[in-house]
Amino acid sequence: MMELDLASDPHRRLNPLTGEWIQVSPHRSKRPWQGRTEEKPEQQKVEYDPDCYLCPGNERAGDARNPDYESTFVFTNDFSALKPDTPSEISNTENLLVARGEKGICRVICFSPRHDLTLPEMEPARIREVVELWTTEYEELGKREYINYVQIFENKGAIMGCSNPHPHGQIWAQETIPDEPAKELMRQSDYYEEHGTTLLGDYLKLEREREERLIVENDYFAVLVPYWAFWPFETLVISRRPFAGFTGMTEEEKDGLADIIKQITVRYDNIFEVSFPYSAGFHPAPTDGRKHPEWHFHLHFYPPLLRSATVKKFRVGYEMLGNPQRDITPEASARLLKEMPGKHYSLSEG
Repeated sequence: MMELDLASDPHRRLNPLTGEWIQVSPHRSKRPWQGRTEEKPEQQKVEYDPDCYLCPGNERAGDARNPDYESTFVFTNDFSALKPDTPSEISNTENLLVARGEKGICRVICFSPRHDLTLPEMEPARIREVVELWTTEYEELGKREYINYVQIFENKGAIMGCSNPHPHGQIWAQETIPDEPAKELMRQSDYYEEHGTTLLGDYLKLEREREERLIVENDYFAVLVPYWAFWPFETLVISRRPFAGFTGMTEEEKDGLADIIKQITVRYDNIFEVSFPYSAGFHPAPTDGRKHPEWHFHLHFYPPLLRSATVKKFRVGYEMLGNPQRDITPEASARLLKEMPGKHYSLSEG
């Protein structure tokens, strides 16, 4: 009987955080590409845009005006997907037509007053200010009686549906724990009950021993391509010490988080020498008033690019109807990311 070769044989990998399976087909990465390509996005180099609704001093919707902020800036989204005054009522017709009201708050966080700087181009001290604001918002929103989860995320790049290049992220705080963290809550709880340790703590220990998918680390955080990754250059940032949420971080760990975000996002930009698009989001513990010893703080990066700055992966066909699937192995992606220089490519030009 032949031995399974994960580098060349089709196989499935389990995502222990969600219980879902990923189909890996490494032999397909050798096929010629005839899919869609796009024009390489233009680099935005304007420090201030008078027409940008996120730049300091500019007008927003409803006659609101931004202050002349010099660091970070946060405000309630002018077009919020969630509202705090929504009735908490349930509509149910024969258990087939079911809906319920969902209260919540949506916030926008501007990372910098500079219109032209993304996280990998910002100084670590400036990223540290963003970390502090994330922490404050997580704590203050999470204290509200009806808020049970605070989802902090960033969509970077037009390819990810981001309509404004000004560096910013979002927060959706709501009554219900969303599906993805709810799956992670169940799996982490089961693991903690059985082992007495956190799932991601034990997983990180294994990855640090094997070093196959580990990209970079500091004293407080590590970045790796998860064994079960779906997106070609997907990464997972895991805290070295188990803690549940932003408010569990020490000041040194906040410094470490700013540093590790800088390190991985610079490597992303350096792969194709372009402002690398992604959706990224933290999964901290729920803010439901319960203790969560099972929860291990982490951050997901989901970038869509596949073979170049103009070729992206689509989730279609089998991936929508059957299982998520990838061709390039996580190990190959990790090697490429690890080889990237820690200095941003734009600083080496000329």
